[in-house]
Amino acid sequence: MRHIYLFVSIFAAACSPAPAEYDVLIRNGLVYDGTGAPPVAASVAITGDRIVAVGALEGARGRTEVNAAGQAVAPGFINMLSWADRSLLVDGRSQSGIRQGVTLEIFGEGWSMGPLNPAMKAELVADQGDLKFDVPWTSLGGYLEHLETKGVSTNVASFVGATTVRIHEVGYDDREPTPEELARMQDLVRQAMREGALGVGSSLIYAPAFYAKTPELIALTRAAAESGGMYISHIRSEGARLLESIDELITIAREANVPAEIYHLKAAGREHWGKIDAAIAKIEAARAEGLRITADMYTYEAGATGLDATMPPWVQEGGDAAWIERLKDPAIRARLRREMTTPTDQWENFFVGAGPEGMILVGFRNDALKPLTGKTLAEVAAMRGTSPADTAMDLVIEDGSRVGTVFFLMSEENVSRQLRLPWVSLGSDAGSLAPEGAFLGSNPHPRAYGNFARWLGKYVRDERLVTLEEGIRRMTSLPAANLGLAGRGRLVAGQMADIVVFDPATIRDHATFDKPHQYSTGVSHVFVNGVAVLRDGEHTGATPGRVVRGPGYTP
Repeated sequence: MRHIYLFVSIFAAACSPAPAEYDVLIRNGLVYDGTGAPPVAASVAITGDRIVAVGALEGARGRTEVNAAGQAVAPGFINMLSWADRSLLVDGRSQSGIRQGVTLEIFGEGWSMGPLNPAMKAELVADQGDLKFDVPWTSLGGYLEHLETKGVSTNVASFVGATTVRIHEVGYDDREPTPEELARMQDLVRQAMREGALGVGSSLIYAPAFYAKTPELIALTRAAAESGGMYISHIRSEGARLLESIDELITIAREANVPAEIYHLKAAGREHWGKIDAAIAKIEAARAEGLRITADMYTYEAGATGLDATMPPWVQEGGDAAWIERLKDPAIRARLRREMTTPTDQWENFFVGAGPEGMILVGFRNDALKPLTGKTLAEVAAMRGTSPADTAMDLVIEDGSRVGTVFFLMSEENVSRQLRLPWVSLGSDAGSLAPEGAFLGSNPHPRAYGNFARWLGKYVRDERLVTLEEGIRRMTSLPAANLGLAGRGRLVAGQMADIVVFDPATIRDHATFDKPHQYSTGVSHVFVNGVAVLRDGEHTGATPGRVVRGPGYTP
């Protein structure tokens, strides 16, 4: 009898299924699927580059296992507005983004890294400052493939820049394109869409983008719409003509029959802060009409751009070299002093909007000027004994660049108001950096190191503007749906394995305007396409990032 029992036991053991084994098993975490649903206690299994199971998974094993007890497990975060297109060429690890849980960087705010003609390629090399890189590509698709081949830790995607295709065909002139030029610009958009662009991006406060009229933007967007692309824009004004500029974006969306998104939604300049409710109402009315209008934003009261935003577009016609030459002309300087210091609705005047005391100089190419990094324009003007307007002009001449500048333009009340909106996602409007090497040559806006951690720490946990599940949705399934990315943004079986493990109780930003080169903390593990890029808070050196392509991609 004992022999029979032994035989039956051995037979039963041999016939019972073996425990499932996965490449990676993340155990004991609270899983937020990215849809805004409440979290569930579950394990997440990865095989290859995909999530293959989410649930109790009792008895399962992983070749690599992560104990996520006490932590949130979420889809990787999507950065809707990234300027890491250059920084990743220098350091593909994407440190400041990865350490906040960002697994997809989206480029293309007006300017994209292709298509380039020979003059544009030469200019891209000549204009380099601290960050040096080769330019072996010509097309936008070629650039993205170059990044992937070179090796990046994060996924990358891009819009094609309306400014880029304009420069390609029209140059820096203040005029409308001829019908032939516009047709070629549309063809460039179509080609970029076949290469995987997400749609058309514009940035309309800057020359030469400022020179583009609405019909030109509609024509380019219609070319992208032929293969499912969308329109996304730094609108023509965020201050004096904020409401009219939102109308223009809505018109483009309606006429081209596309979804449209507003980059870094804001009311810029104290005198315009009161417009934010009317701006929101205008967007929500368009949404109620059936138009897919959304927005993204960063979590700070200050923006960052160049000193070109303090000067009217007419002085910048012809490109940077022509602009700098004009700044040496006494008659032009006299006119600029008047225009820079006078409120206007004819162009976006950040000199008036922020004031010299609200402008911090953060990025110089000229080593002799780097000691001024971190000082306000007012402080430098006082040091030099010149007016703030003249100081701005002189700095552009001496640096041979637009001079990176932080502008304090927004109110905290409006920032909080906007962050509650369910159709607003997050974008850093910055590169992905590291506190080392060439990156230390300038002071970035702290959003490069802290935008997403600040959202989860300050606004979601501490100020409770939204629930944690909603806060995660805004960085995951919302932007993925807006971009039409079916395989990313949710934590369910079948999705790409872009996953973040973080502690909701401790995640926080540390970067400040005085000391911006400081990593955020609280993220312990990040997986990109199933590969561990961050482990126990430290970068693994892995570079599994891929190009994420839009709906028109044709292999």
